[in-house]
Amino acid sequence: MGSEGLRMARVERVTNETDIVVELLLDGSGKGEVDTTVPFMDHMLQLFSRHGLFDLTVKGRGDTAIDDHHLVEDLGICLGQAFSRALGDKEGIARYGQALVPMDESLCQAAVDLSGRPFLVYRVRTGTGRIGDFDPQLLPEFFKAFTDHCACTLHIDLLYGRNSHHKVEAVFKAFARVLDQASSRPGNIRGVLSTKGTL
Repeated sequence: MGSEGLRMARVERVTNETDIVVELLLDGSGKGEVDTTVPFMDHMLQLFSRHGLFDLTVKGRGDTAIDDHHLVEDLGICLGQAFSRALGDKEGIARYGQALVPMDESLCQAAVDLSGRPFLVYRVRTGTGRIGDFDPQLLPEFFKAFTDHCACTLHIDLLYGRNSHHKVEAVFKAFARVLDQASSRPGNIRGVLSTKGTL
């Protein structure tokens, strides 16, 4: 939890492979400023910010001359850590979110539980081809890193689709919407939504 009650966080991660800064405001307006040097990830994170109504700034560099793997995975780590920190004690949050999101011929279903227990179910088939210069086979690593470091349970099911870009765009929009729902504070929840008294 940031200063003055704002649900915000800043995460910096510097390794021999990547250098990333993420700034997140949960209760934002959907303003995204993203520069990761991987144009497709820039596009996905910008639309994630817009459709989740999160204010998100991401600056990232990595050893992309080898491939994009380290940078994409570490972006998931940093975004997950930012969400976890911004949520704070999770008092008053809805905890659960679900969405069914179309993108032209593609349809994605997602659900999340901000439970404190990391678990990922990722059933998305994009094929072996690239989307521009981007390898979509890296995305399971991004989402696994996010769930591990946000400590949430996340299910993503691509129900159908043809165009790989549309498939992944539906995935990120659904991802955004479920997190927006789950992190929202309806106003009628006292404490945390758990019989344990903690999340």
